[in-house]
Amino acid sequence: MTMTPEQAAWFQGTFQRLVDNVDRAVQGKREIVSLVLASMLAEGHVLLEDAPGTGKTSLAKALAATVQGTSTRIQFTPDLLPSDVTGVTIYDQQQHRFEFHKGPIFASIVLADEINRASPKTQSALLEVMEESRVTVDGVTHETGRPFLVIATQNPIEQAGTYKLPEAQLDRFLIKTSIGYPDISVTESILAGASDRNPSAGLSAIITTSAVADMADLGASVHVEPAVLRYVAEIAEATREDSAIRLGVSVRGAIAMIRIAKVWAASQGRHFVLPDDIKALARPVWQHRLLLDAEAEFAGTSSDAVIARVLDAVAAPQARAAA
Repeated sequence: MTMTPEQAAWFQGTFQRLVDNVDRAVQGKREIVSLVLASMLAEGHVLLEDAPGTGKTSLAKALAATVQGTSTRIQFTPDLLPSDVTGVTIYDQQQHRFEFHKGPIFASIVLADEINRASPKTQSALLEVMEESRVTVDGVTHETGRPFLVIATQNPIEQAGTYKLPEAQLDRFLIKTSIGYPDISVTESILAGASDRNPSAGLSAIITTSAVADMADLGASVHVEPAVLRYVAEIAEATREDSAIRLGVSVRGAIAMIRIAKVWAASQGRHFVLPDDIKALARPVWQHRLLLDAEAEFAGTSSDAVIARVLDAVAAPQARAAA
């Protein structure tokens, strides 16, 4: 069933209330909060490439408090083991049976801090859970529940002792963005409340986790015109054919765009996706999925430049049929 205009209006109002609540703890970053919230409702994950001290932990805690969920923080280090993330099966001598002890990945919002500091083996432990929201240990599958959002961070400044995320891992993230530093007026406001070391602790839940799952299902029912689907497919194809690109947007990347574009449209009060939604989301959804040719990268070409070039080259559909 397709979303109705009345449902779209409700979705928009609820979405804005959620953003307003998180904005109380993460001030001056409404656009980023909206993107992360849209990713959660599209049931995807977020990669934040940011310097330390920009509010990544506060964002995760505030979001969890807003949806009445749980939050965990995993500090990724070179000696971190896969079982430290997913959990481990231990034999209970009193009960004479094996019991699964859940790892920190079992939470509504998981902050994977400095994910590129862990070994490739530990990074790969996230592949199944990020794709399918479940963990298989010793042949037994354990569901994470809904909502489930991984917010992974990378420090773009310090690269010593890190392991670059492989393309298969990057493709699991719905969006890549950065919080960045606030402007002077917002910084002044934050400093005025510096005595409050945990601003998210005072936040009240706006909706329950079950209501978040319902919103996710509702967002998935937004209408997408065949012309818009073709537009996304043509953009993805154009990235693969660009001379500066060695690896373009995959089919998974195109699907990711449609998923978040539906939620983004609903957050704007619309029950249908516009080409402008695709244009607005192209950079965060696709920038980390492009692998530049070595010569083009050396010449100073960036993924953002390629995306801008492709959006200019591919004509957007103009007319919309009745939904």
